Amino acid sequence: MSQRGPMSALAAAAIAAALGLCALTSCSLAPRYAVPSAPAAAPRYSRAGGDWKLARPADKIPRGPWWRRFGDTRLDALEARVASSNQDIKASFARLMQARAETRIARAGLLPQISATAGATRARTSINSPRFPATAAPVANDFSLQGDLSYQIDAWGRIRNSVLEARAGEQASADDLATLELSIRATLAIDYFTLRGEDAQIALLDGTVAEYARALTLTRNLYRGGDAVAADVAQARAQLESARTAAADMRLARAQSADAIATLVGANPTVFRIPADPLPLGAKPPPVDPGLPSTLLERRPDIAAAERRVAAANAAIGVARAAYFPVFDLVATVGLDSASAASWLQASSRMWSLGAAGALSVFDAGLHRAESAAAHARYDELVADYRSTVIGAYQDVEDQLAALAMLARESHSESAAVAATRIAMHQAGYRYQAGIATYLEVASTETAALQARAAAITIETRRLNASVSLIEALGGGWRDSH
Repeated sequence: MSQRGPMSALAAAAIAAALGLCALTSCSLAPRYAVPSAPAAAPRYSRAGGDWKLARPADKIPRGPWWRRFGDTRLDALEARVASSNQDIKASFARLMQARAETRIARAGLLPQISATAGATRARTSINSPRFPATAAPVANDFSLQGDLSYQIDAWGRIRNSVLEARAGEQASADDLATLELSIRATLAIDYFTLRGEDAQIALLDGTVAEYARALTLTRNLYRGGDAVAADVAQARAQLESARTAAADMRLARAQSADAIATLVGANPTVFRIPADPLPLGAKPPPVDPGLPSTLLERRPDIAAAERRVAAANAAIGVARAAYFPVFDLVATVGLDSASAASWLQASSRMWSLGAAGALSVFDAGLHRAESAAAHARYDELVADYRSTVIGAYQDVEDQLAALAMLARESHSESAAVAATRIAMHQAGYRYQAGIATYLEVASTETAALQARAAAITIETRRLNASVSLIEALGGGWRDSH
């Protein structure tokens, strides 16, 4: 017994010193955090210039009003309404406020909790109770005023890791908001240019309907004069009705685009109106230089959000590990307690207590082990999500760069097709009026000309939309190409 005494005292002192050191240095059981490695990047974009460099999160770089580079004041006015009127953005902002509150809730655990209570009671005790003193009065008063302090020593970093987890979740929510706003603004721009393309298609079809109506009148006159057959009249009428049907269908698409825009800007589609403004043939997007791919890709808020969720999961591992170790609490009480109001506030009524307590789970049926395994699995899941997001970002940029390059070529070839079909249409008209061609030839060349002009409008609309999608893929970054 005498031999174990000094060793026990030494062990107790060592344990106390270790606990004190942990408390002072804020021990953490979470793994040392490092941003997960991203998939290896190619030395350059396969469809554009630029060199790669090591990407580091820079999602807070100001993105600016990129939509103004399109030089469309009506688009600028619509984009100005998004931040204040879009309900999805408002909901995301409310989620961010919740995340910030969760961070403050977690941070409160780092400080002592102090409460104050006051009370006055009058009670009667059963004189037959075995705990009733024979000399005491059965009826007595109790006046109390006390303050209580409780503090949990964060010996294993559980509270601190909870704060880190909440803080990383808050940052992820902020990046989610930025991602949503960027997506909504890009969608608005795409819907707007789509609507302008539909306006151009409607103008083309309305003009075509007028031309076909005149052609039908001319064909009927030729038929009455014996210079055309009934099949020519039927062909001209079918051509006219088909154009009217296409025009009506395009007006339906235009109405749906306008409704989509109204929803994005927080307006009631029933009363929202946007004037017709046909997209001019040959409209081109401003030039875009993607620059250093990683410099722009690192600005994507969805990548930053994915990385912050990995950091939160890493801190959650520390919280789960801390559950294996005891919890230490300091408790203190100070106040006044008296049976009489007259002596309640006197010095003799003072009372206080100071103590410490520790609690350790001895048997939990594998609960802590399962929670730790779940935390590690959650971390692995979010690392995979992060890498998937990075790969998806590379794909987005490559897809839009390819789209812009191919659509530029399509625009050039389609312009040539428009010019060629226009000449063919005029020649067929002359040949028909001279009686050396059937109306089927005229209808075929007119249909080809209409299709070529409609395709040209579609290509220019797609080019504008691809440029918007590229800006979104680059995280909202934009530089002029010089």
